[in-house]
Amino acid sequence: MLNHLKNGADHPSGTSHFAIHVEDLTVAYREKPVLWDVDLSIPKSVLLAIVGPNGAGKTTLIKSILGLLKPVAGRVEIFGKPYEQQRDTVAYVPQRRSVDWDFPTNVLDVVMMGLYGTLGWFRRPGKKERQMALEALDKVGMRDFANRQISELSGGQQQRVFLARALVQDAEIYLMDEPFQGVDATTERAIVNILQELRTAGKTVAVVHHDLQTVTDYFDWVMLLNVRRIACGPCDEAFTEENLRLAYGGRVSFLESRKAVKELKP
Repeated sequence: MLNHLKNGADHPSGTSHFAIHVEDLTVAYREKPVLWDVDLSIPKSVLLAIVGPNGAGKTTLIKSILGLLKPVAGRVEIFGKPYEQQRDTVAYVPQRRSVDWDFPTNVLDVVMMGLYGTLGWFRRPGKKERQMALEALDKVGMRDFANRQISELSGGQQQRVFLARALVQDAEIYLMDEPFQGVDATTERAIVNILQELRTAGKTVAVVHHDLQTVTDYFDWVMLLNVRRIACGPCDEAFTEENLRLAYGGRVSFLESRKAVKELKP
């Protein structure tokens, strides 16, 4: 059945004013849709939270934008062009639990891996690349750990290192999958500050996020997803009780002064 869905390939492109444009996107595992007919247009220079219940397709959406998953239908554009033509404009921070932290390498080498897209795999990083990596580690407060084995770091420190690996790419778009998962409050605040600085610098940042109470504090845009797109837009327009009910299927209470979700009840 899914093979007969429209693929969107014949649509003309007029989407270069969006950082990310997703149209009619359907992704399936073993014929079961994980994303269904999702449309999404993210402007430049926004800090976006992608929220939804477990199994909503949040990670699948990020991987589809990156070309890591082949959709059944639909298309993805970065600044109006296919991802393959804009690969160098996008940096990715995967879920920490998806990384082999026992791999024998040090912090500085991990950060310099972010430069392989421009260096190529067969050219060794030089003094310039080393300095760029050290500056990225400075930004996340990890320069003193440059020669430490990655396996020796705490979860929060590892997350900072992977953020530095993304920063060293000096991308236009940053896609991050649960960057706050398993980190302490100090690290979370440090990461938020960096994300907000990126937005201020004109970058576009999309983050898979789980803590509904911090959405309006951390982000200016939000996408609510549950296989289908429920809503997407500025937080004061899209982050509503009705949209949260549609996404999570429960009743939602707001902290009146912050418009943040206090609890979800079945």
